[in-house]
Amino acid sequence: MSETPKLSNDCFALPEGVSWTPVDEALENLRGSARQVTQSETLGVLQAGGRILAENVTARRANPPYENSAMDGYGFANIETDGERVLPLVDGRSAAGAPYLETVPAGMAIRILTGAKIPAGVDTVVMQEDVALDGDRIRFGAGLKTGANIRPLGEDVTAGQDILPAGRVLQPQDLGLLAAAGVDRVRVCKPLRVGVLSTGDELRQVGEQAEPHQIYDSNRPMLLELVRRWGMEPVDLGHAGDDAEVVHDALDRAAETADVVLTTGGASAGDEDHISAALRKAGVLNLWRVAIKPGRPLALGMWNGVPVFGLPGNPVAALTCALLFARPYLSVLAGGAWLTPRPLILPAAFSKNKKAGRREYLRARLNDAGSVEVYHSEGSGRISGLSWADGLVELEDGARQVSEGDPVRFYPYSAFGI
Repeated sequence: MSETPKLSNDCFALPEGVSWTPVDEALENLRGSARQVTQSETLGVLQAGGRILAENVTARRANPPYENSAMDGYGFANIETDGERVLPLVDGRSAAGAPYLETVPAGMAIRILTGAKIPAGVDTVVMQEDVALDGDRIRFGAGLKTGANIRPLGEDVTAGQDILPAGRVLQPQDLGLLAAAGVDRVRVCKPLRVGVLSTGDELRQVGEQAEPHQIYDSNRPMLLELVRRWGMEPVDLGHAGDDAEVVHDALDRAAETADVVLTTGGASAGDEDHISAALRKAGVLNLWRVAIKPGRPLALGMWNGVPVFGLPGNPVAALTCALLFARPYLSVLAGGAWLTPRPLILPAAFSKNKKAGRREYLRARLNDAGSVEVYHSEGSGRISGLSWADGLVELEDGARQVSEGDPVRFYPYSAFGI
C-alpha cells in the first residue's frame, strides 16, 4: 500500500464568522476533515477479527461449492407424476465428506444425508419423513417438484463475488463467511494508535497520595479503555501539569508514538488552558465552541503532523464528546467508515423543560417498563451517573417540554461501540 496521506494543518478550520457551532454542523466539519492515516498489512483470517478491511474481499470459492442435500432423505431423478412412486435403492449412500462417486441409474434412488454432494443422476431429494422404507425399496407420494430439497452450487456466494467491502470492521460472522469462501488471508489496516494525555496540576494518579485540593485522574483510564473497545491501539501518554514547556514536550512525545492524540483539560481559552495555548502558539489551533451540553469547547489542531483532539476536562463532558465526535473521526483515520449511531425512540420516564440553544445529552437508562429514565443530576463532574446509565437521551437544539410518556431519542452505549 502506498504511503497514506497526511492531514493538513488547516483541516479543522471553520468558516469565517462562526462562533457557536451546532452539533450536526460540527460533525459535518469533522467528517470533511477526516482522512485515513493508517497503513495496511496482510493477516491470516484467524488473526484478523476486529480489524478493518483495507480492500474489498472476493470469494475464492463458491458457497456451497457443490450441489448438496438440504436434509436427510433419498435422491433420485424425478419424473413428476400423480401417482405413488416405488424406487429400488442403489448399494451405497452419499454423506457429507463421503460422496457417492458413481451415477445413480434412472428409476433408482440413493440414501443421502444433509450436506452431502448430489451424485450424478440425481436431481431431487425426498425427505426421509415422507418415505416408507420397505427393505431395499422406498415408497412415497406424488407431487414432489424436480429440484426439491437441493441446495445449488453457489446458492450463497459465487466464486469471484465481492463479499466484504473495504472499511468494514471484521466481525465473528465475517470470519465465518471468509472461511466458507476459501479466503485464508486478508489485507487489513494497521491499528490506529490513539494517544491519551491528561493535563492539569490538580490531577493525581490512582495509588498516589492526593491532597484535599487535588483529584484523581479519571479521564485517562476511561478514554484508554474506550479506545481499546473501539479496536484501536491505546497509547498512554500520561499526565502533564499546567506548564507550557511540559505540555509542549508531552505533545512532542505524543507525535512520535501516536497517530492521533486525545487530550482532556486545557482545551478552552483560560489562563491554564495550555493545550489550546500550545496549539495557538504553533499556529494550528481551531477552537470550536460546540452548542452542546455537557461539553462546549473542542480544541482541534495539528502537532508535528499529528491531529490533536482536545476534549473537555469534566469526565461526563469528556466521555460524551468522545462518543459523539471522536469516535466517528477516529474510525475514518483508522481506515473505517464514518460511524453514525442509531437511536431508539422510546417513551420518557421523566419530565424536563429544556431551553433553546444547545443540544443536550442526558445520562439515561431503560427501566423495566421499557421507558427511559434519566440521572437525577446533570452535573458534568458527576461521573457516577455514567456508570448508573446504559446510554444517553438526546434532546434537540430547540426548546422542548418533555412530559412522561413523550417519545425521546435514546442512544444505548452499544450504539457508540461500548
